[in-house]
Amino acid sequence: MREMLFGAKRSGRFVRSQLCALVCGAAIALAPASALAGAGTIAKEAGIGAGSALASLVYAPVKLCYATFGLVVGGMAWGFSGGDGEVAKTVLTPSVLGDYVITPSQLRGEEGIEFFGREPGYGKASTSVASAPDDWPEEGW
Repeated sequence: MREMLFGAKRSGRFVRSQLCALVCGAAIALAPASALAGAGTIAKEAGIGAGSALASLVYAPVKLCYATFGLVVGGMAWGFSGGDGEVAKTVLTPSVLGDYVITPSQLRGEEGIEFFGREPGYGKASTSVASAPDDWPEEGW
C-alpha cells in the first residue's frame, strides 16, 4: 500500500519539496506574536477609512448641489449688480469653497468639517490675542 501512495522509489526532489513545505509551515506557525500586535490598529484604520467613504457618499452630493446652486445664484447676482465682482464673490465664496469629502482625520475630530467655505486668508482661528489699536482709551475709562 505504501508503494501505491508514495511510489516505488522516492526521488530526492520529492523529499526536498516535502522538507521545504514542512519548514515553511513551521516558520509560519511559529511566527512571533509581535507581528500580530498591529492587527488591531490596521482594523481600526480600515474602519475609519470605510466610515469616511460612506460619509462622503452622502456628504459629497449634498455639497455639490449646494455649490452648483451657489454658482447659479452667484452668476445671477453678478448680472443683476451690473457686473460687480464683489457681489458675486460674496455668494460664491461660501458655496464653492469648503470640503467636498469627509476625511478620516475629520472623523477622528482632528480637523473640522467646513461645509461653508471661507476666504483663503481666513484660515483656522488663531490662538493669539489681538491687541487694541493705539488710539483706543485704556481700560477703566
